[in-house]
Amino acid sequence: MKTDIYTQEGKKSGSIELPSVVFEAVWNKDLIHQVVVGMQANARTPIAHTKIRSEVKGGGKKPWKQKGLGKARHGSSRSPIWRGGGVTFGPRND
Repeated sequence: MKTDIYTQEGKKSGSIELPSVVFEAVWNKDLIHQVVVGMQANARTPIAHTKIRSEVKGGGKKPWKQKGLGKARHGSSRSPIWRGGGVTFGPRND
């Protein structure tokens, strides 16, 4: 495949022979879309961030006493198994 070469002023300065295997390939719009979406995803800055149990507000007092209530022992209401608690192994931006 032969094509022209132009200068920055827009004047023809010559021609070049390009490999037809690369430049005369069949257009595949699905492949082009996949490449563009992948490039945009790689350019994006990851911003997902979760709080661990030491960053969640509250939980300074023991919820109930250790013995005598028939409940399981707990030390903080902000552990990952509680509602409103920290997230275990969540995404972090450190």
